[in-house]
Amino acid sequence: MSKKYTVRKFVNDVHLWLGLASGLVLFVVCLSGTIYTFRAEIERWMSPEKYYVQVEPNAVVLPADSLVAIMEKQLGGKVTGLQVPADAAMAWQISVKPKDKEAGRQQAGKDAGSPRKAAKQGGEKRGGETEVRPKTYFVNPYTGALTPGQNDKGVSEFFTTVMQLHRWLLLDTDTGRVVVGIATLIFVFIIVSGLVLWFPAKMKNLKQGFKIKFKANWKRVNHDLHNALGFYASIFVLIMALTGLCWSFEWYKDGASSVLGAKVFKGRSEKPLQSKLPADSTVAPASLAAITATTDQNFTYSGDTRITLPADKAGAVVVTRNKTGFFASAGADKLQLDRYTAAVLKLERFADKPLNVKIADSIKPLHTGEMFGAFSKIIYFLACLIATSLPVTGTLIWINKMKKKPKNKVGRVTQQEAQPAVSV
Repeated sequence: MSKKYTVRKFVNDVHLWLGLASGLVLFVVCLSGTIYTFRAEIERWMSPEKYYVQVEPNAVVLPADSLVAIMEKQLGGKVTGLQVPADAAMAWQISVKPKDKEAGRQQAGKDAGSPRKAAKQGGEKRGGETEVRPKTYFVNPYTGALTPGQNDKGVSEFFTTVMQLHRWLLLDTDTGRVVVGIATLIFVFIIVSGLVLWFPAKMKNLKQGFKIKFKANWKRVNHDLHNALGFYASIFVLIMALTGLCWSFEWYKDGASSVLGAKVFKGRSEKPLQSKLPADSTVAPASLAAITATTDQNFTYSGDTRITLPADKAGAVVVTRNKTGFFASAGADKLQLDRYTAAVLKLERFADKPLNVKIADSIKPLHTGEMFGAFSKIIYFLACLIATSLPVTGTLIWINKMKKKPKNKVGRVTQQEAQPAVSV
């Protein structure tokens, strides 16, 4: 007599077949995400001479304006921004845009290694013409000299490839984004159905779902690894999936913005405020020293600071600062300052924002695990590592069941055939 087809059996079948259909893509996406988690730390570890500087006793940081003047003279471009780390032993990062557009495009091609990569990494098209993006240089703030290893792209190119594998599977961006997006949508259903299946039919067996019975045979261990580890990682993996979809589909990003009541990736399209243009055109912009002083007055804590200089005469200077540390929040405080007076035009403290705006502003750190510093990155690394293993352990569970069914069937037939002989 056949068993009744229950809701639980239906959920199990959906979980199984969706997992088999998307398993390979999810394995690649999760593995590349795991590798990418500690990109910044690995790059600094592999190239310490580029990221760190020797701080001599009584060394004094050069004025930011002096560093900008040195870079513009040495590199023949226009400084568009500075990243000032809280760590005194780290190099400053200064972004420089070439004044010669043709030279900038040639440099972009050299850095990217191919015309296609140059278009992606070196510039973007606006109004039919490729606009060259600024290039970032690492500078010793005590001497004004570029740090060694500026052109060492080995580690950076590796992680760029890992990122492209994670987001596009190294395919064309339009195609790869859709493939990864569909697999991620499936992953959401797999996670939810997995949580449903994790709860046992009888509550007295609940404790078994938290344990891995390592002393059992390998099939049971594999089942427990899939079941228990999947449960522990589920909430973090679900956050990764739901936030990751914002990069795959515009409709999803717009829908998330509507649900949250706040625009996701607002910073991409948000334009700086306008400075008050002085009546005298000969008035010079405010010094970086004045901008830094205003920033320190409003943000009294120590943290990594990013200064973005305006692209035109009327734009405001945009300054962001975020705390650093093992448990530090990724939420950045933001200032917009008048280009000429360094007066505050707008102040945004992350802590003062409504919850929905905080979530919308934190989609990227929620996806990458940077939301609470190194602490959350470690948790995300482990969760993503577990997620990488789930397609493997799940496939092994399916293979074991496929092997088991024919054997049972043969056993039942043999028993039925033998029964009449015994009775006779």
